[in-house]
Amino acid sequence: MPRLVCLLGLLYVAAAAHAETVPTIDDPELNARYQALIREVRCLVCENRSIAESPTDAAQELKRVILDMIVAGKTDAEVAEFLAARYGDSILYRPPVQPNTWALWGGPGALLLLGAYVFARIVRARARQPIEEDDIE
Repeated sequence: MPRLVCLLGLLYVAAAAHAETVPTIDDPELNARYQALIREVRCLVCENRSIAESPTDAAQELKRVILDMIVAGKTDAEVAEFLAARYGDSILYRPPVQPNTWALWGGPGALLLLGAYVFARIVRARARQPIEEDDIE
């Protein structure tokens, strides 16, 4: 039993030491921009997590960089451009629309139109088929 208590105590201390310290800004408007931006930036280490949710050191460093840029007066677009230039477009949950991301942005719409076209063709083909006496029963 004492070993279990010691182990739990060590785990608590380790978790507290590794707990993320989220810096905030006193200005509510700047803080809202900061919070929105860190939710739109993908963590470099975690799979499909924003840096707001990630406890990694890389995410903490990106949070500090974003905070410094916002405090320095950079716009959201300037912060996003900086991050994309440094880490690539994949760091943003909403990458910019440009020739290398056209498939990403247009793909879902193209697949939807293709599916609607195939569905319409199937419905028309079935409508042209004659109804036989056996099918009525």
